[in-house]
Amino acid sequence: MWEYTDKVMDSFFNPHNVGFIEDADGVGEVGSLACGDALTLTFKLDKDGRLADVKFKTFGCASAIASSSVLTDIIRGMTLEDAEKVTNQDIVERLGGLPEQKMHCSVMGQEALVAAIENYRNKGKAAPEKTGTIVCTCFGVTDEEIKKVIREHDLITVEEVTNYCKAGGGCGGCHGQIEDIIEDIQGDRAKVKHPAEPKKPAKLTNIKKIQLVQQTIAEQIRPALRADGGDIELIDVDGNNVIVAFRGMCVQCKMAEFTMKDVIQAKLREFVSDELVVEEQTDSTQQPHQRREGS
Repeated sequence: MWEYTDKVMDSFFNPHNVGFIEDADGVGEVGSLACGDALTLTFKLDKDGRLADVKFKTFGCASAIASSSVLTDIIRGMTLEDAEKVTNQDIVERLGGLPEQKMHCSVMGQEALVAAIENYRNKGKAAPEKTGTIVCTCFGVTDEEIKKVIREHDLITVEEVTNYCKAGGGCGGCHGQIEDIIEDIQGDRAKVKHPAEPKKPAKLTNIKKIQLVQQTIAEQIRPALRADGGDIELIDVDGNNVIVAFRGMCVQCKMAEFTMKDVIQAKLREFVSDELVVEEQTDSTQQPHQRREGS
């Protein structure tokens, strides 16, 4: 359970400025439901060019809601020039602090504001594409975005980078690239060994393996799927074969095969065993033990 300040909890349970301005002057959208966090910020200017109305809609945790609420309170009445000087640290200070693992929520709010201002200034033009090369494919974070948070917040570990921009928080395949970026910027100050790197037992009993699979699904996989309206059910663990079934929106998702191999299987191999193979339940896998006995 995260330790939230009273201000965070109040802003979560009683958020200000929730909604969407239909005739907005500026619209900013960041994140995605697939990542578990998405935020849309809209604003309307008055005749003097000040933010007369600001609203947000977010699909995220308590930190995301609280950060968005506080951000809209801070910038209401400001000019765009003053509003774009607001940083995620201003948001965090107004909230009385955030857990390190939730700092990306305040960054997301600030990015949504910047996107909305750019949208206003570039009316009629296509939104500029992200600069740089995608490093974290799970969350679509580029090397330029990673460099930005490292420099702005003096980050020296992969875990800190994940806290601020979510890069590296999925399958973990990009940790090496993130470490290289940290070293390039921080030099000898870099601490590139990820402190939260999972340690897998050399040999697992069947009971322990099932327990770890269940725990990993509950803590590392299910929350992201539910954020997008989906879910997953563990059907069976037969040796190194983990049989699962998709539920909800995941059932008809065109990305289900990618999710199964590149997210679910990767996570289970990261936290349980390198030998695990994930299969989706089909007619032929509904009763795996009987199928093997009859073969």
